[in-house]
Amino acid sequence: MTTMKTYRLHSGSMDRAWHVLDAKGRPLGRLASEAAQLLMGKHKPTYEPHLPMGDFVIIVNAKEIAITGGNKPIQKIYYRHSGYPGGLHERTLQEQLLRDPRRVVEKAVKGMLPSTTLGRELFRHLKVYSGPTHPHEAQVNAGTGKPQRPAQQPAE
Repeated sequence: MTTMKTYRLHSGSMDRAWHVLDAKGRPLGRLASEAAQLLMGKHKPTYEPHLPMGDFVIIVNAKEIAITGGNKPIQKIYYRHSGYPGGLHERTLQEQLLRDPRRVVEKAVKGMLPSTTLGRELFRHLKVYSGPTHPHEAQVNAGTGKPQRPAQQPAE
């Protein structure tokens, strides 16, 4: 008779991949929930809720995110406080998208992560960019066999 042992993942055997999500035309909440699941590692069969075993996530085209609901750009308000009396500042979603669309996506994803030290560590694995380009091409292509630099043409 053999005894069954539960396999427990440890920090040395974690395998992290890089995912690129395109936000162009996608609803904000659906994109944020997909990113949060990838960051936490819930898509892996070896998921451990207490370990930071999720993947790295890159979100591009944050300025072209889709907002559902007719009045949401005006009614949704982002608050921040300076810490001083009377220091409450507010911005509508429309103003925030014009000013810095990356913050809108970051705040949506951060709200779907655990509010613990684990959640703060996972949030550091998120990279958001307003446009279609990002500087992480080498990490995305690592281990896939694709050349990380374009082949140089011989000089004639």
